[in-house]
Amino acid sequence: MLVRGVGLGKSYRGVGGEPVPVLSGVDLEIKPGEFVAVIGPSGSGKSTLLNLLGLLEPADAGEVWFDDERVSHLSRRAQCRVRGTAIGFVFQSFLLIEELTALENVLLAARYVGRDRQAAGADAIALMERLDVAHRRGHYPSQLSGGEQQRVAFCRAVLNNPPLLLADEPTGNVDDQHAQVILAEIRGRVQARGTSVLLVTHRPEVSVQADRILRLGVGRMESG
Repeated sequence: MLVRGVGLGKSYRGVGGEPVPVLSGVDLEIKPGEFVAVIGPSGSGKSTLLNLLGLLEPADAGEVWFDDERVSHLSRRAQCRVRGTAIGFVFQSFLLIEELTALENVLLAARYVGRDRQAAGADAIALMERLDVAHRRGHYPSQLSGGEQQRVAFCRAVLNNPPLLLADEPTGNVDDQHAQVILAEIRGRVQARGTSVLLVTHRPEVSVQADRILRLGVGRMESG
């Protein structure tokens, strides 16, 4: 999947009600099968950029394109369908559902697109085994460490083999060994499936594994 952001802009309301610009005129393109890392200081708009590309928030300005389709101007219902079928999102805060076990959280991705439960369950277990959390499948998020929650959230994001993976600090809560497992899984999907990946990170050892590194300054792309 070719992903393009054109002139993306986003502001939020400050304490006094005045708009606070977060992104301004950001352009980027991710080719099919390309692994791109975005780096930059805290507050530069990295997570907001992922939210716009992932259709979680509307942009104030600009457009988001998937291949030849302008998806940023679709209805919210249509965008939900696009997210379910085309995007895997690894959230920095995990966003696991506390009332569901680790396995049930992973299988949520399959429910959203109506996959056969038995086939999805087999895929989920195999994925959780590779990420070393299958033995915690029956545990609830509150019973998992931060690193285990991170890996469960990663499994949920990639269960349906989405053509686009957006990852917000996917190794931020795991040790070096499990960080390498996650990165190997990402790289394998890029090489074997042609997955397009945009990953936000503060870790230099993570960003250097990408095909390309973009630096986001204060709301603007500085290089690519």
